Amino acid sequence: MFAVIRTGGKQYRVAPNDIIEIEKIAGNPGDVVELSEVLLLGGEGAATTGTPTVSGATVAAEVLEQKRGDKIIVFKKKRRQGYRRTRGHRQDLTALRITEILTDGKKPSKAAAAKPKASATPAPANEAPANEAAAATAGEKPAETASAEKTPATKS
Repeated sequence: MFAVIRTGGKQYRVAPNDIIEIEKIAGNPGDVVELSEVLLLGGEGAATTGTPTVSGATVAAEVLEQKRGDKIIVFKKKRRQGYRRTRGHRQDLTALRITEILTDGKKPSKAAAAKPKASATPAPANEAPANEAAAATAGEKPAETASAEKTPATKS
């Protein structure tokens, strides 16, 4: 099942377990938010189109992080007038993981938000010393090459 939602003046096609970046909305990492502006619902059967939104449909999502986008440089110039202006802008963004698409006015469940976190497996404990040993040997090699300095050749 998928849905088309509208938030921040943009439309996004989402399905469960998708990760999207939208313009900033209120919420801390781990919070569950509801996106109620569902424009279209689709799946195995026919799609349901809203007028303008599908009544009773919501999309539940978990806030992953609050961050800022890449810097955009805005440069204005008028030729032969000595007019130049440079401004930068970084948009505030929210990263969301879509947990479920709800119809008929249902409320999001806490179990659906916790399910993707439980699927992550921790790294085995015996791998960490191997990585540290590799880092230690990598640290020794540059020291050896630095001690072997070359003398510059002189012209005769």
